[in-house]
This record gives sequence, structure tokens and C-alpha cells, in this order.
Amino acid sequence: MKETHLNQLELAVRWRISHRTLERWRWTGEGPKFLKVGGRVVYRLSDVEEYEQSIIRSSTSDPGQAQQADA
Repeated sequence: MKETHLNQLELAVRWRISHRTLERWRWTGEGPKFLKVGGRVVYRLSDVEEYEQSIIRSSTSDPGQAQQADA
């Protein structure tokens, strides 16, 4: 199966955020997993979708799946 990849700008457009936010997230260890290929940063679509699932909330007070698992 062929894996689909997004570059930084494509992901920024998908989420309607600045590409600089993605750069900061990589630096701080936040956001989805990424690959560095010959100096280029790419995101596997499967990792992006997994990350999106992990941050789904049902209310503003919902701590999310990761924090609920720790409780």
C-alpha cells in the first residue's frame, strides 16, 4: 500500500494554521509524528489522522484520551 505524505505547507493548509506553528511544535515535541527526508520534513497522512483522533474532545473541560488514561 502506498503511503500518502503531506509537507509542512500542506498540513498547515489542512488545519488552517501557520506553517511556523508546525515548526515550533516540532521543536517542542508537540504535534504529529514527522519524517525528515534529506532535510525535508514530511508528515505521513496516517500519523496526521492518528494525531487528530488523539486530540478529539467532547467539551472544553475534557482532558482528552491521553490524560484520561493516566487518571
